[in-house]
Amino acid sequence: MIEVKDIVKSFDGNVVLDHISTTLRDGEVNMIIGQSGSGKTVLMKSLIGLHSVDSGQILYDGRDIARMKEREIRDLHREVGMLFQGSALFDFLTVIENVMFPMEMFSHMTPEQMKERAEFCLRRVEMPERVWNLMPSEISGGQQKRVAIARAIVLEPKYLFCDEPNSGLDPRTSLVIDALIQDITREYNICTIVNSHDMNSIMEIGDNIVFLKNGKKEWQGSRHEIMTSDNEALNDFVFASELFKKVKQANK
Repeated sequence: MIEVKDIVKSFDGNVVLDHISTTLRDGEVNMIIGQSGSGKTVLMKSLIGLHSVDSGQILYDGRDIARMKEREIRDLHREVGMLFQGSALFDFLTVIENVMFPMEMFSHMTPEQMKERAEFCLRRVEMPERVWNLMPSEISGGQQKRVAIARAIVLEPKYLFCDEPNSGLDPRTSLVIDALIQDITREYNICTIVNSHDMNSIMEIGDNIVFLKNGKKEWQGSRHEIMTSDNEALNDFVFASELFKKVKQANK
């Protein structure tokens, strides 16, 4: 669980995060949503320690990242998995070598143990063995996302951060990746945080949704509660298209 307590972050006197408090729970897909410039990317970077906050607390199961020393932050990052926008696979490594890379950097496993763990994670994301020795450029975008997820979970993280995981994917593949993220989150009881503007993802897997507007937390709830919310700013954002407006009306 990650607890965010009254954090403030500003750049050159411009407040980007304005006294935000929230709880991001284990075993749930916690989504951060909002328009461009709402502060969601700064919030995610603050959560993982890439930005230091001006005030407030960010507690990882009671441990305040703002008060950690550099070594303690490095230790914490071993408990964190990252799924980057665009997958960010190394183009000079094969599929299985990409998955093994975090273990080579942060574990004391033998080569045989690393290979066994990498193979397990690739099977878990349903990557066929015939592609394990291919280069990222030789597989599809959806397969690259699967490999990136396998790499993100290879060190058995307690916390998983996903930045626009469906970026560049077609709608059908996006649904598959959403389901995979949700399944892994529940199966391993991970605290998963997703930065997204994909309305389909929000409606499919948003267990706990934090909606930001102008650097403030405007609303928080589940994908089911969105359907009955009377928050005008949230409705204008989520139900902007005619299709989603009809979905909203149908669920009243």
